[in-house]
Amino acid sequence: MFEKLDELLTKNEEMTMQLQDPAIIGDGARFQKIMKEQGAIMPLVNAYTEYKKCNEDLTDALEMLSSENDDDMRELLKETVADSKKRVAELEEEIRILLLPKDPNDQKNVILEIRAGAGGDEAALFAAELYRMYVHYAESLGWRVQLIGADETGIGGFKECTATITGAGAYSKLKYESGVHRVQRVPETESGGRIHTSTASVAVMPEADEDIDIEIDPKDIRIDVMRASGNGGQCVNTTDSAVRLTHFPTGIVVYSQTEKSQIQNKAKAFALLKAKLYDMQQQEKHDAEAELRRSQIGTGDRSEKIRTYNFPQGRVTDHRIELTLYKLEKIMNGDIGEIVDACIAADQAAKLAKMENQE
Repeated sequence: MFEKLDELLTKNEEMTMQLQDPAIIGDGARFQKIMKEQGAIMPLVNAYTEYKKCNEDLTDALEMLSSENDDDMRELLKETVADSKKRVAELEEEIRILLLPKDPNDQKNVILEIRAGAGGDEAALFAAELYRMYVHYAESLGWRVQLIGADETGIGGFKECTATITGAGAYSKLKYESGVHRVQRVPETESGGRIHTSTASVAVMPEADEDIDIEIDPKDIRIDVMRASGNGGQCVNTTDSAVRLTHFPTGIVVYSQTEKSQIQNKAKAFALLKAKLYDMQQQEKHDAEAELRRSQIGTGDRSEKIRTYNFPQGRVTDHRIELTLYKLEKIMNGDIGEIVDACIAADQAAKLAKMENQE
């Protein structure tokens, strides 16, 4: 598996020399391109460099141990051997993970959509709570969240909402949140104290970059402008600033009302439409690659039930990885890092097993 990593070290050295070349330094675009390429391989370069060093230390310690007669020195060498073997094994696992095929969307920003499902007003309240959960999680990582549009209920719920989440690696962590989330609790309106089950669906899409080739024919679009509704500042309900796009070939409808300017809302709506079309393209590609889909956590199907939030028992269960945590209040306040990390680890383990079977 590590046969070609020496070539990677050579490539890294070449890049370092290129970045010191005055001609390249003067070419901003080329300089940035090389910087980006080198940054992408540095985690693997650093891990492999340390791996080689640890292997050398291990070989030296074993040679010294074979010829050493002093008991105290032998004990020290045995400790060195044990520590080096442990670190070599850790680095081998780290390198294997770094060698896994990368999702090209992992570093992208995210378009987040949450829709209330079965359960009426209770489902809408749950959808709003999920939105706040992701806002708190994003803020804890220094990401920026901006609400694009929301269909609010009169009691503080969301029939549906759409937001952008901007931050390095946002998609790499949030992509595991797509699916159906289920809540079990006694609604405030339930006089009999019975537990109700409601659902909300979450869709996490990578934001479509400018360089992504998604063509939108103007003839396939209907643009409607209208007055915005809900909370949104002085211009709400006074100007036709909200924009709705209807894409005839797919039936996709997007809406943006959060900006005061119709031009800004139109730009946001088109960015959202582009992300939805890109996501649809990616879903079709994944559906065609059934073997790849089976190696990942869950099916990625938006109708797949992925998690249950049980309020009476204070627990959250992720059904894909059979993880149950009894800290529901913290999770609803955005403390979902443990679940996200467990999903990433399970996904990596599945891909490693597949890679090893192919070797």
